[in-house]
Amino acid sequence: MSPPREIDTALVARLVSDQFPQWSDLTVTPVEPGGWCNCTFRLGADMVARLPRAERYVAQVAKEQRWLPVLASALPLPIPQPLAQGHAGRGYPWSWSVYRWIEGEPAIQARIADLPAFAADVAGFLRALWQADTIGGPAPGAHNFHRGGSLAVYDAETHQALEALGNRIDRPAAAVAWDAALASRQDGRPVWVHGDLSAGNLLVREGRLAAVIDFGNMAVGDPACDLALAWTFLDRQGRRAFLDALAPDAGTLARARGWVLWKALIVLAGLPGTNPAEVETARRVLAEVLDEDGPAGA
Repeated sequence: MSPPREIDTALVARLVSDQFPQWSDLTVTPVEPGGWCNCTFRLGADMVARLPRAERYVAQVAKEQRWLPVLASALPLPIPQPLAQGHAGRGYPWSWSVYRWIEGEPAIQARIADLPAFAADVAGFLRALWQADTIGGPAPGAHNFHRGGSLAVYDAETHQALEALGNRIDRPAAAVAWDAALASRQDGRPVWVHGDLSAGNLLVREGRLAAVIDFGNMAVGDPACDLALAWTFLDRQGRRAFLDALAPDAGTLARARGWVLWKALIVLAGLPGTNPAEVETARRVLAEVLDEDGPAGA
């Protein structure tokens, strides 16, 4: 399908009025910061509408509608609660969702009172997620960009990035870490994975973890991808608390580093589909994950 024209408040208001007339009198306002995969709008005081920006994100709508209510009762923190599923209309070509609004602000270190305690709380959430019933859950695939699946899917892309970056990075160390990730194998049972456990998807209230959002990349597979937060957001002390609480085996840790390496390398190399605004973050993350003297090399 063709990509939609501009997704703005006027379009969302018309979609809501057409498809959910009971909410047609509610104010529609953009949520800031905006998402990379979805456009998000407040709908009144208690709801939020999320519309995929591109066709590759559309399959996530039905998946969240199906599985978030199942997972909610197994988890210790609020997650998005689907209220309705919209459909194409008014020039917008895809399905979309309405959720209950969850109060909180995206995690940044300045908002967190105690980073190791925050890290332990995230670890507790992950332990509960990994213990949830997986029967019938979706396997990793294109719908979630293979999160929870095999890193081999991204081997050619990673080597392309390494070649493009050349001596601008510690290429030998990156290649060794990548090879170690590919050589490791998941020994445990497949579990539910969030698939995009970034700081922007962790909501904070009063300095503590309050909710986890955006499960579009969830699947049943290898939990290694959910450990990326150790290097993408946490400092050394927080990283140690996080990894100590989860106690991953050496193979899982190697694959977790692999997920971080892949993303940092393709962003730094400017491969198609990456976000140029993330370059400085990617540079820092790459240095963290290749630091063999710290927890990243443990």
